[in-house]
Amino acid sequence: MGFDLSIFRKNIGQQTSGNDTAVVADQQLQADYIEWLVEERWMDIQPLFNKMWEYYTNRMYNIGGSKVGESGRCYLQAQEYGLPGRITGFVHSASTGVFGAKAIKDVQRKEVVIENDIAWRINAAVDFLFGKPISFVSKSPDSRKHLEIESVLKAVFSANGGIGFFQDMAVLGSVYGFVDCLVRPGEKITQHISSGSHTQKSAFGVPSSQTLSFEDVLQLAQTIDLELIDAPRALPVLDEDDYRKIRYYIQHFYQKKNAVKRKSTFLSRLLAQSSGGDSRQTTAVTEIISATAWQRYENKSLVAEGELPWGFLPVVHIQNTLQPFYYEGISDVEAMIPLQDELNTRLSDRASRITFQSFKMYLGKGIEGFEDRPVSPGRMWYTDNPDAAIEEFGGDAAAPSEEMHIAEIREAMDKMSGVTPLVAGVLKSKLGNLTSAVALKLTLMGMLSKTERKRFTYGEGLKRICWMVLGILDKANIYKITEADRQVDIIFPSPQPEDLMEKLKEAQIKKELGVPTEQVLKELGYETTKES
Repeated sequence: MGFDLSIFRKNIGQQTSGNDTAVVADQQLQADYIEWLVEERWMDIQPLFNKMWEYYTNRMYNIGGSKVGESGRCYLQAQEYGLPGRITGFVHSASTGVFGAKAIKDVQRKEVVIENDIAWRINAAVDFLFGKPISFVSKSPDSRKHLEIESVLKAVFSANGGIGFFQDMAVLGSVYGFVDCLVRPGEKITQHISSGSHTQKSAFGVPSSQTLSFEDVLQLAQTIDLELIDAPRALPVLDEDDYRKIRYYIQHFYQKKNAVKRKSTFLSRLLAQSSGGDSRQTTAVTEIISATAWQRYENKSLVAEGELPWGFLPVVHIQNTLQPFYYEGISDVEAMIPLQDELNTRLSDRASRITFQSFKMYLGKGIEGFEDRPVSPGRMWYTDNPDAAIEEFGGDAAAPSEEMHIAEIREAMDKMSGVTPLVAGVLKSKLGNLTSAVALKLTLMGMLSKTERKRFTYGEGLKRICWMVLGILDKANIYKITEADRQVDIIFPSPQPEDLMEKLKEAQIKKELGVPTEQVLKELGYETTKES
């Protein structure tokens, strides 16, 4: 059973004979190539992407056995994958991560300390990028459509989660290095295209937008789904001559169904939990999308297909940080994994040392029955042995080199990520350096520079999403616009605390220089309304 690509040949107009599915109009998309992407390439990319996500979330799962019982903690954490076996007492599989842990014989599990420095840095960077609402400013030359387009875009993004959508996008991009957004017209828009018998028709047999009120346009726009595709699903087919162009977009994943594989028992649930999964039924889903058609397969069986009249591939690719000659951008997590492993290793070593040295111990020499007598206040020992002695040892001792090494690891992570503890509100006696806005900017220079780079990549991606949304509404004759009407600007608010009076003075100067009043108000955070 293979992939039937006949619909793509039909839409492109190439004639084929019989049931030949190996020949398609574009030689860069062949059935055997899709088989390779789904069966081999998809498996190859899973370990790295899963590891980056696990290091970000550092999820915890229960596990049995005496190894864990000795430490008093009946769970493991994802970041234990990078700890040496002398600490955890486990060896991990390269393909299955921490879930493939196997106990090491004759090695006792030590004190394990995990400090997830990755998650708070990623979350702080996301808050700097999308911590405040952004604004969409239409560049339409028509003043009436100018406000209407902004209302349409606001309605679309609000229906897809608003600021939560932007933050989810930034998290996925920061973890994996890139994020893709699939723009799907809603079922009402599809029905609108296929219906329309009593109104004026367009070339697609769609009713004219003149029959729709603007409120109807907003309601239909809100049905457009902006689906974020995480990296483990993405299998793009790029142009052989230009890696920046996506010819076809394929996503492959296992979808969990609301059904179980077998009768669920306590034992089956326990086994499923220990293996990191569950007993629900799953279906292998493969979706193939081009600029003219789409197909959906479940377990390699074609279950749905259709044509796309939009004239473009409805997928927006956003790199987290630009990386030339690669489809993937630069991940914020991947670079910090080695330093995170080193930090967790040293923290665990310190915990083991503290555990060993935190209690005073006594060595009794020449005292009969010393091991059977507790050490307590007021207790005395008697012996006739003149060489008898009680020696005290243990107790916590300073380790300056250890503390310095841990501090240097944290500083290295600060430089690597561009996110310092100051971003998270930890001042560390540096309050004297923040007496002015300029001093604050200098202190946060690394974070601000990185945020500006991301504003460009994510801003261009959001512009492309807006362009596609407006293009779909136009092609469906829901809201007719020109190419010039589809251009928008993205306004990001400043992530720093700002003086309101300084912002108002700056806005007044911009207005005197000729900046449109509406744009000035949007930069100040005020919403403009359509004049009657």
